Amino acid sequence: MSEAHRHEVSVSESGNGPYGQVVTIGHHVFGADEPEALGGKDTGPDPFELVMAGLGACTCMTLRMYAGRKKLPLDHVSVVIRHVVAASADGKGTRDRFERRITLTGALDEAQRAQLISIADRCPVSRTLSAGADVTATEAAGASEAA
Repeated sequence: MSEAHRHEVSVSESGNGPYGQVVTIGHHVFGADEPEALGGKDTGPDPFELVMAGLGACTCMTLRMYAGRKKLPLDHVSVVIRHVVAASADGKGTRDRFERRITLTGALDEAQRAQLISIADRCPVSRTLSAGADVTATEAAGASEAA
């Protein structure tokens, strides 16, 4: 199995309320938390907001790369993501849906706009979310209880 895009993100409790976290990605450090309505202190984005941010960023970047390669007159792209939990098709549970509202600015014709919207589904994060992913958990080596 190839791990060409192997990234590592570190998350640990911040001590700022019951759910506050410190997220470290390379040299980037920021907080994550639950909103006050769920018992957090709202010191940062919640986990689903972080997923939506990744999807939005990947969508914008993918459209920018494609427009650049095809020399399309795309001046600006922005995406608003909405997370919806809806009944599954079989009616026996729920299914998460991420809705993207994409704004394309530039002297694009209708065919170019349609092509860019279709390319949005080809961003790597969109593909991963659509296909599902395997998620595993193991205890870190050397982990022990505090004395």
